Amino acid sequence: MQELFKKDTLFLSSTDTAIGFLSKSKTRLNLTKQRSGKEYIMALASLKELKAKVPKPHRKRVRRAKRVSFILPGGFSFRIVRDKEHLLLLERLKWLYTTSANLTGKGYDEEFATSKADIIIYPLKQKSPPSKIFKLSKTKKLKKIR
Repeated sequence: MQELFKKDTLFLSSTDTAIGFLSKSKTRLNLTKQRSGKEYIMALASLKELKAKVPKPHRKRVRRAKRVSFILPGGFSFRIVRDKEHLLLLERLKWLYTTSANLTGKGYDEEFATSKADIIIYPLKQKSPPSKIFKLSKTKKLKKIR
């Protein structure tokens, strides 16, 4: 299935929290959203896909989290997706960078989003508020970002 899509394919889909752009290419997301310098959250189908090591004091929290994004001590950020519909795509592609489907600093505009996407996965619907974001430390310390 992965061979069907180019690395820079831009998907528009309902994610586990909002309508968003998904791609394996940070460059493509930066060009689409007209932003630079910020990192993207990697949406993963399972913890098996996570290449970075979660600090031991936080492993249980990460395994049980729902709609929560984590930033590891090295700056890598990720979210394990549990939403069945969103998982259909992620199970095939293993992981994708994810971001909201809008220009940086603007609200969602369906016309903009659909014009930029290579592949649109319907139905497009907002599901819940944005995910919480926590920055993990190597100790038990936890910092809430959003």
